[in-house]
Amino acid sequence: MSVDYNTLKPRTNKLLAALPASDYERLLPHLKYVPLPFNQIIYQPGERITDVYFPHHSAISIVTTMEDGSTVEAGLVSSEGMVGITVILGGDTTTTRAMVQVADGGTQINADVLKTEFNRGGALQSLLLRYVQAQYTELGQGLACNRLHTIEERLAKWLLTVTDRLQSEDFLLTQEFIAQMLGVRRSGVTLAASTLSRAGIISYNRGRINILNRGILEDTSCECYQVIKNEFARLLDNSPGDNSE
Repeated sequence: MSVDYNTLKPRTNKLLAALPASDYERLLPHLKYVPLPFNQIIYQPGERITDVYFPHHSAISIVTTMEDGSTVEAGLVSSEGMVGITVILGGDTTTTRAMVQVADGGTQINADVLKTEFNRGGALQSLLLRYVQAQYTELGQGLACNRLHTIEERLAKWLLTVTDRLQSEDFLLTQEFIAQMLGVRRSGVTLAASTLSRAGIISYNRGRINILNRGILEDTSCECYQVIKNEFARLLDNSPGDNSE
């Protein structure tokens, strides 16, 4: 299998970057760079997951869909994580849908290969299990957030999360898409976005969002943003990998 070293080194995805050099070199022959265009479906509910993705500067929403077609975002994965986490937990399907909401690219690996490497134990297994714990925190906090906090607070939290994970304060997201991810009506997102825009916190034009005042956006957000951010940092920021390759 040919490997494009220009796109796989340096390691853009933070999980891959956190691996010791020897572990990463063992994975490298099985890794492949792939583009991840907007709205691409990575997997559907009940569909066998054959490949796992480590996003670079793309953002992938893990979405729960109801019988009536309504949706809500259960998780957001970008350069800090991986898509297809169930394959290391003993399953090869899931009840959620994974779709690209911000286009870029990522590193792909066959699910069976990753499971084999995971079952070796060591750094990869420890790292991915800590990532699962961080995701568990995000999911639990999200359940409380959706029930207890206002749309404006949740929108601020969501924009901050996207900004952190893309490492950019300027990105394309339609109000319709945001409404689907938050599980609310578009009119609610329009009102909340207008409030933030009038306050000079964000600008919004034809689907392009720019964060103008991050400090006030953090003040507007509920406490869930900081809880989740702190947990990801605690579990994943002190890893031994070297991204200088």
